[in-house]
Amino acid sequence: MVEFESDAMRRFPVPEYDELPSDLRERIDEETERAGFTPNVFAGFAYKPSHFRAFFDYHDALVEDTALDREEVEMIIVAVSGVNHCYYCNVAHGALARIYAEDPTLADQLVANYRTADVSDERLVMLDVAVKLTERPTEVSEADFEHLREAGYSEEAIWDIGAVTAFFNLSNRMAMFADMRPNDEFHTLGREPRE
Repeated sequence: MVEFESDAMRRFPVPEYDELPSDLRERIDEETERAGFTPNVFAGFAYKPSHFRAFFDYHDALVEDTALDREEVEMIIVAVSGVNHCYYCNVAHGALARIYAEDPTLADQLVANYRTADVSDERLVMLDVAVKLTERPTEVSEADFEHLREAGYSEEAIWDIGAVTAFFNLSNRMAMFADMRPNDEFHTLGREPRE
C-alpha cells in the first residue's frame, strides 16, 4: 500500500493516494515497486492529475527515446539543477547520476561546479551548452551547435540535450515553487564506492 509522505511538498496539500485516478495510482505503483519507495515528486504532481500525466509522459519520453545514454541525461539534470539550486532535483537526480555513472562522487561534483567535475571533454561541452541554455538562453548560438557536433554529438543527441535541459528547468521551478522535498532514501543511493 502506497502512502505519500505528508511533507512531500510544503506549499500545496499532498493528495491522498486512495483518492487519485486509477491511472495515476498505477503509474505510482510501478515506480514504487521499481524504486522500493515512492519518490515525492509523484505525490507533488498528483496534486493536479492532468499535469501529472503530461509531466511524466514527457519525462518518460525524454529518458526512453533519446540518443543520449542515461548517464548523460542525469548529468545534464544535475548540472542544470545545481545552477538552479533545486534541492529536490539535486538530491533525487544526484542519486540517479551516481547510480548510472557508477560513481559515488560525480553528482556532488556536478552540483558544486560542473566545470571542475571529472567528466570527458565531450561531456563538458554538453554540460556547457545545457547550463548556457539554462542561464542565458538568448546567447545560445550556432557556435554552440558546432561545438556539440565537434564533440561527436549527432543532430538527434543535440535536440535531446536541449529537450532534457528545457524540461528540467521546468521541473526545477515547479519543485522549488511547491517546495517539494527529496525522500531520505535519495541521499544515500549510489554512494557505495566502485569496486
